[in-house]
Amino acid sequence: MAKTALITGASQGIGACIAKTLAADGFNIAINCYSEREVENGGEAVAAACRELGVEAECFIADVSDFAASEKMVKAVKERFGSIDALVNNAGITKDGLLVRMSEDQFDAVINVNLKGTFNMLRHVGAVMMRQRSGHIVNISSVAGAFGNAGQINYSASKAGVIGMTKTTAKELGPRGITCNAIAPGFVRTPMTDVLKDEYKAEILKQISLGRLGEPEDIANAVSFLVSDKAAYITGQVLVVSGGMPMGI
Repeated sequence: MAKTALITGASQGIGACIAKTLAADGFNIAINCYSEREVENGGEAVAAACRELGVEAECFIADVSDFAASEKMVKAVKERFGSIDALVNNAGITKDGLLVRMSEDQFDAVINVNLKGTFNMLRHVGAVMMRQRSGHIVNISSVAGAFGNAGQINYSASKAGVIGMTKTTAKELGPRGITCNAIAPGFVRTPMTDVLKDEYKAEILKQISLGRLGEPEDIANAVSFLVSDKAAYITGQVLVVSGGMPMGI
């Protein structure tokens, strides 16, 4: 039976690229979308691209920050595909602002999706994988979670928390044959970064040893490795994929 990967926030950008990369690896793909509109505006196209690669793929709607909705989605994926062999916690949002100007709503919204959403998925998929006594989990963190970033105290806190949860999950689920690792991307070319001013991008490029922004494929290829049998003895680690932007984690 083919293995199944569940990717949150997979209707566009990095998540969509991860879905298609894992489909090429032979995984059936469960694509999490926030809403029906997101399915129509990207999710179904990603699913169709995955099917063209010879696997089964379907969209599942859930707000990952909602504990009950996440549980319902995980049950639906398990019923549809029979197993969940890889989980990629990719869903995330930003609501940037300086510390002294940030509203409570800005802070809470980012924490709810990026941190609590990751917990919700770990909680529900972790239970499935424990019964299977197998599975690979990859949490998408950020260099902001490891080094901080001005104007992103909410985002940095959420992504630092993801690193902590990754290490704890690895310790708790390891005895059941489950690995859990995190990837910390640097600046990656996505719709989110495309809107940045050219001057800002130029400043960022000066900090990147390889002299270019990352591509979604750079992250997806790292995920592909970490959910494969080649990474069977790697767990609790943070893989920084940044082109050499920060060093020292």
